[in-house]
Amino acid sequence: MTDRKTELAANLAKVEERIAAACAAAGREREEVTLIVVTKTYPAQDVRLLSELGVRHVAENRDQDAAPKAAACSDLPLSWHFVGQLQTNKVRSVVDYAAVVQSVDRPRLVTALSKEAVRAGRELGCLIQVALDAGESARGERGGVAPAGIEELAGLVAASPGLRLDGLMTVAPLTGEYAGRQRAAFGRLMDLSTDLRRAHPAANMVSAGMSADLEEAVAAGATHVRVGTAVLGVRPRLG
Repeated sequence: MTDRKTELAANLAKVEERIAAACAAAGREREEVTLIVVTKTYPAQDVRLLSELGVRHVAENRDQDAAPKAAACSDLPLSWHFVGQLQTNKVRSVVDYAAVVQSVDRPRLVTALSKEAVRAGRELGCLIQVALDAGESARGERGGVAPAGIEELAGLVAASPGLRLDGLMTVAPLTGEYAGRQRAAFGRLMDLSTDLRRAHPAANMVSAGMSADLEEAVAAGATHVRVGTAVLGVRPRLG
């Protein structure tokens, strides 16, 4: 085993212990929580090593990084999640490799995703990104739709050819009433998920929590956690 593979295996084991402990503390089964490893800024070789170590879900937030990486790893049994703010001019590329887009936050993006999913003959999973730092009509600092906009956007996704409404995603906000209150933020997301599932029972995916706050997300009821640094290490500075 290479030094890097050994390092990744040790990091994955620690994250696995954290998720298992959080599940036990919350009275949940470990199988209820899926680990998504966020591989942004790291090379395709790391993705390959992660696959060898049993990782099945990976995430990226920039298409210019993700597209070549996904192509280089196309032989691996991986599901790619796109988690960054997505410009409509990148949609065609993203639809070619992503299984799920977690950052759906506006009607124009839904329309573009539907068009390209139909073109590609694919069914694309979509999560509505919820901005808990947004006002009633505004978008969040890091993208996302205000809670008041979920119902309309979810209906649009559900009615769009080629798209499947899978659930909700959020990033713990840095500003507003939930700043520094991850447990409360994730609890609010779970309440919004309950509301969503009344109209869309199959949209039961809740993506929340990262390296620093995955325990709070699991305690609140998240089904998926997005972990980068705790698995891959501190990212190199860009630029």
